[in-house]
Amino acid sequence: MIKVLSNGTGRRKTSIARVYIREGAPKIKVNGRSLEDYFQAIALRKIVKQPLAVTANEEKLNILINVRGGGINGQAGAARLGIARALAELDETNRPALKASGFLTRDARMVERKKYGQPGARKKFQFSKR
Repeated sequence: MIKVLSNGTGRRKTSIARVYIREGAPKIKVNGRSLEDYFQAIALRKIVKQPLAVTANEEKLNILINVRGGGINGQAGAARLGIARALAELDETNRPALKASGFLTRDARMVERKKYGQPGARKKFQFSKR
């Protein structure tokens, strides 16, 4: 059995990511697939790896990410927060650098719900006085 050194939970929009830092060869797996296979856009891979770059752990850790819900951008943001929280738990000296970069802050923006009697969240039907 592989020993889990640290774990963290990240959320963004409607996505939830559970991140486990484990013993073993340095690699990142997302839902059983490699990082490059799951996040095919280079920008999304960069978002996920940002906390590792700030703490100089890019090619040192074995990371397992289970992510569900939302879209691919939300999942990348959730994974970033989860990795940052797991790194802060793993070594307290990582916390100031992660905090200064804003990786430990949860982005609370969500899609506004649609209201009844309206075509969308903000849009209104045209008003007619007569």
